[in-house]
This record gives sequence, C-alpha cells and structure tokens, in this order.
Amino acid sequence: MVFEVPKLRYDYNALEPYIDEKTMRIHHDKHHAAYVDKLNSALEGNAEFRHKTIEALLTDLNAVPEAIRAAVRNHGGGHYNHTLFWEMMAPKAGGKPSGEVALAIEKDLGGFDAFKEKFKNSGLNQFGSGWAWLVVSKGKLEVISTPNQDNPISQGKVPILGVDVWEHAYYLKYQNKRAEYLDQFFNVINWKNVEELYLKAKM
Repeated sequence: MVFEVPKLRYDYNALEPYIDEKTMRIHHDKHHAAYVDKLNSALEGNAEFRHKTIEALLTDLNAVPEAIRAAVRNHGGGHYNHTLFWEMMAPKAGGKPSGEVALAIEKDLGGFDAFKEKFKNSGLNQFGSGWAWLVVSKGKLEVISTPNQDNPISQGKVPILGVDVWEHAYYLKYQNKRAEYLDQFFNVINWKNVEELYLKAKM
C-alpha cells in the first residue's frame, strides 16, 4: 500500500478566522506530505508490512521490524493523526455536540463545560509537541494527551477528537499563545464527525 495525503474536503481558507489559510497550506501540503513520504520510504522493501493499513501498523507497533519501527511510529503516526485532524474540523462548525456523544460527555466527563476545560488543559499541559485527544477507552470517554505523533490506538484506545499542539499547527497566527489557539479550536470542531467516530467505536 502506498500511502497518500488525503485531499481536504474544504478550502484552505475555510476555517478562518480561527485557523488561517497560510497555516493550513503549509500544515497540509508540507508537514503532512513529509510524514507520508517518509512513511512510504520506511516501508519500501518490507512487503509484508506495505500491504497493511496504517491502523494495523500503529495498533501493533511491536510487530513492525525494529529497524523501521521508529519511522513507522513517528511518520505513520503523523500521517494517521493528520488524516483524522482534517476530518475533525469543518467550516461553520463548532458549538456544542448533540446525539449520543453529547450524552456520553455529560455522563463520563461531567458535562460540556467540564470537557472543554479538561480538553484545553490536556493540550496546554502537553510538554513540547503532541496532541490532546477525546477517546473511547473500555466503553467510556476519556481525555488524554500523547507526545510527538503517538496515537491512542497504540494504547488500545479509540480517538474520536484530536487537536494538534505542535507549534507548526498554530505558530503563524498565534505565536506562543497555545491557550488562545485551543480556545479557538472549539469553533471548528466537526461534531458530526465526532459523533460518527463515537458510534463506530461503540459498535
């Protein structure tokens, strides 16, 4: 399998004023593309693993040959995380969730306001580069963070919402103001996508 950068389902400027067009172009066309290129290069000559999905690779990293394991973890994680990230955002989105995921947020996390605080703090307190996630773990919702390009599926958890807190995701517009970036991220969350991922995870 040759991995490819997925095409955005919206224009580069569609998330403005919250996420600017220049950041989206660089983030999608340069950073994500670099992860894909390096992942494909790492898998060359490993026929057994070239045919696996990215989910299969990341779910069982110990099965990946040690010589390419770090590359698959880092660049494969970067590809998978960003593929999710583009879908987890949408223009004219944000607001509050509805449906079953809203009920689960109320039950498992103490309500939407409590979730927002936990999610923001998870991203804010992630030292250095990484991600904040809303995941399904053993049937319940949980807020966690992962360093670098690690993904919850490597821990047996299912990500249904994630925010990139690498500086390349926000520095052009927000500089060192990660907290402001995280506040504005709530304006672009694609709750329809989150609901779909939640229902799938619960099956």
